[in-house]
Amino acid sequence: MSGARVDGGWRALEADGPHGPVPVRVHPGAGDGWLLWVHGGGFVAGDLDMHEADGVARWLAADAGLTVVTVDHRLATRLEDSPRWPVRWPVPSDDVLAAWDLVTARAGGAPVHLGGCSAGGNLAAGAVLRLLERGRAVPRSLVLAYPTLHVVQPPPGDDLATALLSLPAQERWGPEQVRGMYANLLGPALLETSGAGGQGAVEVPLAAVPGAARPEDVAAFPATYVLLGDVDGLRPSGEDFARTLRAASVPVRVELEEGTVHGHLNRPEEPSCARSLQRLSRWYAEHAG
Repeated sequence: MSGARVDGGWRALEADGPHGPVPVRVHPGAGDGWLLWVHGGGFVAGDLDMHEADGVARWLAADAGLTVVTVDHRLATRLEDSPRWPVRWPVPSDDVLAAWDLVTARAGGAPVHLGGCSAGGNLAAGAVLRLLERGRAVPRSLVLAYPTLHVVQPPPGDDLATALLSLPAQERWGPEQVRGMYANLLGPALLETSGAGGQGAVEVPLAAVPGAARPEDVAAFPATYVLLGDVDGLRPSGEDFARTLRAASVPVRVELEEGTVHGHLNRPEEPSCARSLQRLSRWYAEHAG
């Protein structure tokens, strides 16, 4: 861990990661619990200033009393966008685990939770799988807000499929959009050789596509809260993962925020954002001990 500065109620630190320093922000809360929170952005966008990171952290620090740490993981850039190299999995996941090590070291035995939005939900769920692979302790709880967890997710039900038609095509998160997102994360060549479901001649690591997990893979997961968008093309991914957790007898709560599309925690002007933040506060209050 290196250098710290205080700015706007939060403190900037750097976690020591295998790919270099990982910037994090620490938003102190009045209680004992800690939370590592991972922003979304389709693996290629997002930062610590977006509301999914900064706004969520400020809310939970003030309302739930958690010390919330947000992590500025490296983004899965395309080669032409990068002055050095394309960032692929496991680099973003390694950054999240480096931040996890920092948080657990600073928490001093206090409860530590893990959560994230959208692509950040993928990285959070994947981090739990990697902790289990290494025989390490898992978070006190896991929160997945409208997560993406599958390269090929279950098709939407009839009502959702009809509702999605009301959105612009680029906001529906159809199969090609989802596959393109994972091509950025995994690399197009690996995705093509691994098959549509993430399995094939070249096996994609399970932690990169947690939705491919079987019940036995997630049996040791902590209590998990899945917050879903309403008219959200990624909703089937979170629903399917919740079913897998239930099949493994993991305590899981699934709630749908009605009237929302994907990414509503990034839109504080919408009442649904505050409603969902209140849901998160209740979850952490129930899982504080």
